Amino acid sequence: MTKRFSWLSTSAAALFAITLLGGASAMAQQITVGLITKTNTNPFFVKMKEGADAKAKELGLNLQSFAGKYDGDNESQVAAIESLISAGAKGFAIVPSDSSAIVPTIKKARDAGLLVIVLDTPLDPIDAADATFATDNFKAGQLIGQWALKTMGDKAKDARIAFLDLATNQPTVDYLRDHGFMKGFGIDFKNLKHYGDETDKRIVGHEMTAGAEEGGQKAMETLLQKDPNINLVYTINEPAAAGAWHALKAAGKDDGSVLVVSIDGGCPGVKNVKAGIIGATSQQYPLKMAAMALEAIANYAKTGKKPEKTPGLDFYDTGATLVTDKPVEGVPSIKTEEGLKLCWG
Repeated sequence: MTKRFSWLSTSAAALFAITLLGGASAMAQQITVGLITKTNTNPFFVKMKEGADAKAKELGLNLQSFAGKYDGDNESQVAAIESLISAGAKGFAIVPSDSSAIVPTIKKARDAGLLVIVLDTPLDPIDAADATFATDNFKAGQLIGQWALKTMGDKAKDARIAFLDLATNQPTVDYLRDHGFMKGFGIDFKNLKHYGDETDKRIVGHEMTAGAEEGGQKAMETLLQKDPNINLVYTINEPAAAGAWHALKAAGKDDGSVLVVSIDGGCPGVKNVKAGIIGATSQQYPLKMAAMALEAIANYAKTGKKPEKTPGLDFYDTGATLVTDKPVEGVPSIKTEEGLKLCWG
């Protein structure tokens, strides 16, 4: 009896060891990929992570996700890249907090053989990454600028404009959206990669929001103190627009006398368009960006082939659509009913 039990135990142990080795082998064969976002609180990045998680599960990838502590947290993103290099990742997708400061670490990753795909916010220079999957942020800004111009009509020439931007380091997404709006509204700017030195007298000023509701409210309060006659507000994103609305309401300017435009197309933002808080927004598609990036990294790991660009652009355009319930002639748009079917967050 004792001998039989001993044999059974030995056989079971051997089988267990074989199972472990098989599992370890499967794990070793699984492709490790990464996703690095600016934060894990903004609904845009939450949806992006959902898209990455779903695609990783579908493709059998080992996804490691990271996020900065706040928008602009370059150090956490550097640490995340170092971790992925050490983990033997085949590549990663990143939404850079600082378009320039992260470039040396991106180079280190590429030199180590990782495929680097930038999402949403292009690097400066853009070719510092292997590929960029993003909204055409200049076009997104241009759409809301054109809409605002046609909506205001003759009043546009005497507009008092508040710019609620992102951050003092002016990452690519920040200046591209800002200048796209200016282009659409008919404002000249001096340097595509820098805002704040325009000479158009309609501009009241630029204030930073960190892309957050609280930041948007404070920025709007500051600009209203500078000029209480503001009648047009450009916002970097919809959380900043919501904050601006709180400030406008507190100042008694929620009567339709101030036009607010924004970019993102999240569900809360589209609902604010429907409610009349935001006049129009440019919708983008973060889930699509993340899913495409993971597919590209998986394909690269198997074939060595890097993703291609949209013809005529230096990145792959994942699309932008104007959402408004007050369409204007010559500016293509969809109603909020359709925007709510496509939104996120």
